[in-house]
Amino acid sequence: MSRPEPSRESDKLPPEAGIAELREGAQHCRDCPIGEMATQAVFGEGPSRASLMLVGEQPGDREDLAGRPFVGPSGRLLDRALEELGWPRDGLYLTNAVKHFKFMPRGKRRIHKTPAQQEIAICLQWLDRELDVVKPAAMVALGATAAKAITGQAISVMRQRGEWVVREDGIPVLITLHPSALLRGPPDQREAAFALWLKDLRHASRYIKPSP
Repeated sequence: MSRPEPSRESDKLPPEAGIAELREGAQHCRDCPIGEMATQAVFGEGPSRASLMLVGEQPGDREDLAGRPFVGPSGRLLDRALEELGWPRDGLYLTNAVKHFKFMPRGKRRIHKTPAQQEIAICLQWLDRELDVVKPAAMVALGATAAKAITGQAISVMRQRGEWVVREDGIPVLITLHPSALLRGPPDQREAAFALWLKDLRHASRYIKPSP
């Protein structure tokens, strides 16, 4: 006899739950250990019918404290890119594959720690529910963790950056770097790296709705 599937926190919410209900539900999620360490779940934000969804790996220290995605150093770099591309942030849906901040304490600092594959797989329940609500025309995977979570494939970001991968449900996914990767690079090469990153992102401009 096969064992029943373990219950998931997201299954407690009705199928028609909106983003606000999902955000509240994620606060109670302890289906993997990360939720016990983090200050709060950091859910996605943006229009519930955004045509383009940007997905990162997980919230960082600033996001964990603020409860919003992409508000730390990586978020500021993303905001600069959005401004140069002419993409209104409030017209996009921004989220992460993992909703809690995984870290390793080091003195008074909290150092980012990459989520394990099992933790990513468990947390996909929330990204799947976001997709059910938002129904984006396309997605942008920011970094390898996001790309693997979204596509289910092992993605070589440096080799496939700027390329589109199509999910099983038909949603096209643009592969590129996470902004934190640019911040970790040599300072004297950051502007050149930023220009290449913009070139990647610009491929998704076709999915940006013009302002009314």
